[in-house]
Amino acid sequence: MNMVPKVNQWVCAFILQVFLFAGIGQAADIIKIGLNFPYTGARESAGLASRVGAEMVKDRINAAGGLTVGGKKYTIEYVHADNQSSTQQAVAKSLELITQGRVLAIIGPKDSSRAIPAGGICQSFGTPMISPTSTNPRTTQDRPYVFRACFLDPFQGEAMASFSTTEFNAEKAAVLYNIASAYPKGLAEFFKKAFEEKHGKGSVVAFEDFHPNEKDLSRQLTKIVASGADVLFVPQYDNEVPEIVRQARKSGWKKVILGGDAWETNSLVKNCGDLCKGLFFTSHFAAIGAKGKSLDFVRQYQAKTNELPTGDAALGYDAADILMTAISSLKTLTGNLVKDRTALKNKLIEIKGFQGVSGALDMTAGGDPIKSATIIRINEKGEFESYKIQNS
Repeated sequence: MNMVPKVNQWVCAFILQVFLFAGIGQAADIIKIGLNFPYTGARESAGLASRVGAEMVKDRINAAGGLTVGGKKYTIEYVHADNQSSTQQAVAKSLELITQGRVLAIIGPKDSSRAIPAGGICQSFGTPMISPTSTNPRTTQDRPYVFRACFLDPFQGEAMASFSTTEFNAEKAAVLYNIASAYPKGLAEFFKKAFEEKHGKGSVVAFEDFHPNEKDLSRQLTKIVASGADVLFVPQYDNEVPEIVRQARKSGWKKVILGGDAWETNSLVKNCGDLCKGLFFTSHFAAIGAKGKSLDFVRQYQAKTNELPTGDAALGYDAADILMTAISSLKTLTGNLVKDRTALKNKLIEIKGFQGVSGALDMTAGGDPIKSATIIRINEKGEFESYKIQNS
């Protein structure tokens, strides 16, 4: 089970007041935004993609003369914090961005295992945080200052349970997941709940977990192959998927393997090769078949990186764009970070009909957007191709 660091809220509030009453605030014509992303470590590929997406929003705004708030133009400045794909660093960097970076708000962390504890820090300090891709409900639960740009795991689990039923006529399913990580554990449980609601208790015939230091999964996969399951759901991160797929095929699993949104990085197919072609996963965005604003984003991203954007890039862009939209709707920026952060939190809740590159959304009072999911198929070229849209 993922352990969330306990935060002494009184101490956090005291430290914050020391900084504020010392007269430390943002520069008069600059808005500082923190980026808490993994630029190194296991989730580096996803973090760098989200960084590019967020940078595109900043560059677009600054090229147009800045962000207008209450009739005044402000330059957007990012304060980067590499959380190194580490839970401890994600928490430490959040605290650093708030107290030393003196940012108005924070974009990230991305993954639920890091966004959940970091969200506790941001809530304690009254600092708005928006995660591009954290899908676990606990990220925003009882945290008015914490938001996300993506759908949630209960919906994602339901989407894949429905897809496996309609697309593969699945009546029995197997699940393989890391029990020590919040994202895969939560998504595995939501998929199981949704699948058994459709097919009856016990229709998930193998619900196998493993630990982070467990490299040989033959014990779990032998049970899965013998279970008679029609589909195998693997809600793991992209860097873990290639080895799991290799071991599954070696163990004799010949049927389809399905995944969640954390599969989607440009490094997945590079590391998995032909083994991952023909597999499916839930996502927030598809570059292949994009239209309108999404297509414009794809072209601009390709021109910048010479790669097709993934959902990480699109949601990095949308998270930044949502935040800038809320900031621009403020009547003024007072320079008092406590007041400005609170005002921004209230504006984020009000966002409705937002047209992002990953689709339209309405933000709820709980910080969770209402939006659709895309089922992605990894085609024979190794491209992430939109296969089906699943509405909430």
